[in-house]
Amino acid sequence: MKIGLVVSEFNTEVTHEMEERAVEKADELGVEVITVRVPGAYDAPLAVKRLCERDGTDAVATAGAVVTGDTDHDAVVTETAAEALTRLSLEHDKPVTLGVAGPGMSGAEARERLDYGARAVESAVEMVRTLEGIED
Repeated sequence: MKIGLVVSEFNTEVTHEMEERAVEKADELGVEVITVRVPGAYDAPLAVKRLCERDGTDAVATAGAVVTGDTDHDAVVTETAAEALTRLSLEHDKPVTLGVAGPGMSGAEARERLDYGARAVESAVEMVRTLEGIED
């Protein structure tokens, strides 16, 4: 099985560890990973789309952290990205999993969610296997 992993570089002090844990989980599950780094969670859907279009990519997982600020920007970024990722999953008939932590969290809370990337990889693998069981 081959999966894409799209990692947000914004809040890299969190996302770098999320990426490491995601790759460790993939290794544990015997899954090949193609990692693509993007500037932020909002930028992830285009990279996810490209990975979904590649032959041999069975699923795509994401990893990112959207920390709250003085405005509702964190909610807009997270909701927009989540909606786009869901749409891409359905359009390409491939699992696209959300490992983006946020909105409404502090940097400290983001560091408590370092396993989101690994959980997204695990979910992607589980979904590929589930869908294989219900093919025509």
